[in-house]
Formats: sequence, C-alpha cells, structure tokens
Amino acid sequence: MEGKKSRNDNRLARHGRVRKKVFGTPEKPRLCIYRSIKNIYAQVINDTEGNTLVSASTLDKEIQEKAKYGGNKEAAKAVGALIAKRALDKGIETVAFDRGGYLYHGRVKELAEGAREAGLKF
Repeated sequence: MEGKKSRNDNRLARHGRVRKKVFGTPEKPRLCIYRSIKNIYAQVINDTEGNTLVSASTLDKEIQEKAKYGGNKEAAKAVGALIAKRALDKGIETVAFDRGGYLYHGRVKELAEGAREAGLKF
C-alpha cells in the first residue's frame, strides 16, 4: 500500500518501538494489552521461553456476567482486576507493562489501574 499509512500501521510501528525496550523474563513477565473495538485482551508473557502464563479478556464468562459490553472502561477495569488475580494466584507479583502501541488513556489506562488496585506491581 503506497501513500498514507492506516492507524493500525502507525500503532504497529509504535508497538515495535515499545517492544525493543520491554522484555518479559521469568522474574518479571510482560503484561501485554490488545484492544479491539468490542473487546480488550490482556496476557502475561514470559518472553525468554515464549509462552503465555496468564490471560484474561472481556470474553471470559466472569467478565461477561459483570459487564454487558466489552468495549468500555468498566469492562477494561474488570479485565485488569481478573488478570491481576490470576497472576497473583500463579505467584506473579511484578510485571513489565506493554501498552501495545496504544496511548496510555481510556480503556488501556483503566485496565492498568484495575490490575494495580488488585495487587499487581508495575
């Protein structure tokens, strides 16, 4: 595609710049965010082994019972709390936050605050 880049192309470029600096280790895995129009997803990833340790999204049954729509701030905050609960159950207390090229604003910020309030450190 020549000419103007799409918003997602710009986001992927930002994400690439962030990923150069943020790396998940077994001691401090990476909390990765993906945001779509209708949902938001979070994963805790160990990049040295390349595996996902914990995941949560607005598609989980626990979240769908609380929030009817997955594309709003309330649902994002609930996902943050759920990912923190699951990570703490596995013994993960600190993570490196990877905002995925998104601005730290709105749903991404709510997810991060929900995870912090539930006890995750980053």
